[in-house]
Amino acid sequence: MTDIDLDELATRLGDVRVIDVRSAGEYDGTRGYPGDPRQGHIPGAEHLDVRELMAMDADEIRARLGDPQELVVYCHSGQRSAYAADILRAVGYEARNYVGSWHEWSRTELPIEA
Repeated sequence: MTDIDLDELATRLGDVRVIDVRSAGEYDGTRGYPGDPRQGHIPGAEHLDVRELMAMDADEIRARLGDPQELVVYCHSGQRSAYAADILRAVGYEARNYVGSWHEWSRTELPIEA
């Protein structure tokens, strides 16, 4: 499974399930990185902190996320989400990492939620 880039993700919003694996403060925009021009999350993204994901077993992950399907995961710079994508693929999901993550998305004119 390949990574997903900004252009593909932007055209597929609403068609693909997006998971934000940052902290709760990063997700809701209250504790983002000061260098990012905007704070919040990608529209429609669900929050699942990578630390919580790491503590879950396969059954807990499936109970939280449902049947295996294509997922796109992102964080701030693509590192936490790369790890999360590996975990999700290991339990049967088609997980793709948005490498540009919030660092890239926050610098565009694409919509955000906070």
